[in-house]
Amino acid sequence: MVVGVPQLVRLVRTRRVDGLSLTAWRSILAANLAWGAHGARLEQLTMILSNAIGLCTTATIVVLLARRFRRPVVVLMLPSLAAAALMTTVDHVLGSAAFGVTAICLAVVSNFGQSSQLVRAPHVAGVSSLFMTMAVLNQLLWTVWGLLARDTGTLMTASTVFALATFNLLWYALRRRGLRAFFETSLASASPEPALITLSE
Repeated sequence: MVVGVPQLVRLVRTRRVDGLSLTAWRSILAANLAWGAHGARLEQLTMILSNAIGLCTTATIVVLLARRFRRPVVVLMLPSLAAAALMTTVDHVLGSAAFGVTAICLAVVSNFGQSSQLVRAPHVAGVSSLFMTMAVLNQLLWTVWGLLARDTGTLMTASTVFALATFNLLWYALRRRGLRAFFETSLASASPEPALITLSE
């Protein structure tokens, strides 16, 4: 869906990446690919289209983060492509429930990566509040869809990610209200300035 659009707009508008997790966005990239393939297997146009749109947004965010961290884009995307291929294979060979388990694992990695940044980053101004809110609502909608479509994989994953995304939203709100970082990252302590990306590279 368009959940990632507010984060992309914030990145382009402010050039701030502080509080964003590269691990999370790489995992989201893998998820977009794998869920799109899952939708194709189920012949669910809604799932295919929403993940295709999400893929465009997520890939752009990963490219912008790669610039910030001065890392080759292809190198950053290879693990995402491998994870998506593995998940798609599991879906085709073992079925929807097994796919759901792999999707939960990926979602935990993604949300834990974002949680870690929200807890440790000295600033979270690079994170879009609208994105955080939409992520929770998106997972709630997918949970309902999983119930209606009776798709075990979607239901398992969406309900788990809903809980994780809710934690991230609440922690983000606390940070924006003045809660200090815990276990601040070494990169952050070396530079008190917010992390910026250069869009012209």
